[in-house]
Amino acid sequence: MTTPNDIHALVGAYAVDALDDLERVAFERHLAGCDECQDEVTSLREAAGLLAETTSTQPPAALRDRVLADIATVRPLPPEAPTAAPAASAPHRRHGRGARLLAAAAAVVVLGAGATVVWQEPWQDSTSETPSVTDAVLTAADARSTSLDFPGGAKATVTHSDSLGEAVIVTEKMPPPPAGKVYQLWLDQPGEGMVSAGLMPVKADQTVLLKGDAATATGAGITVEPEGGSTSPTTEPIALFDFGDKA
Repeated sequence: MTTPNDIHALVGAYAVDALDDLERVAFERHLAGCDECQDEVTSLREAAGLLAETTSTQPPAALRDRVLADIATVRPLPPEAPTAAPAASAPHRRHGRGARLLAAAAAVVVLGAGATVVWQEPWQDSTSETPSVTDAVLTAADARSTSLDFPGGAKATVTHSDSLGEAVIVTEKMPPPPAGKVYQLWLDQPGEGMVSAGLMPVKADQTVLLKGDAATATGAGITVEPEGGSTSPTTEPIALFDFGDKA
């Protein structure tokens, strides 16, 4: 059941006709008496209309998978209830609202040639979103890549950017680890040795952002570790990627 606070969170979905019949009736009843929601619906529909003027491009498969997975796990928060404020603060409030609308317009993502639209609410947190970081690493001017082939046709490529201080691993046809084990990523840091850079999800094809400072690292590696990972490698690496001379 939609509560009075939740009703504001339906603005984005209403603007792109993504509500069911009951939600649409409830929201339109609310919309008739809410000037702020009326303004936001108008602005968001104008932003969605701009999609017809853009050129469709094929995004990375990992981006589509992530967006669709987030839809099922992230629930947008309602906007803060308005409170009394001095008249001098009104321009600031309008500016903040305008920024939210611009953020909403920028959050429309077209997935593939089918032009399926996924709407991100203005208040939805996307700070965990690695796609923009991984894309920046993969397309950085100083990006350098090292690839390794595994038996059975599997392949892993690590790309790092010293200017960004980040590294990304892209795998293809990667077999799952043995039962009760995980693949763990490492960065080889001078004076420290192998430092954990996170665990790899069990997926054959994926793009993963390594944790840690890749600008100081001399290489990266993958080991097979017990579930939950280890503080230091307990097995010989199944792959080592040399970042080259850091001098």
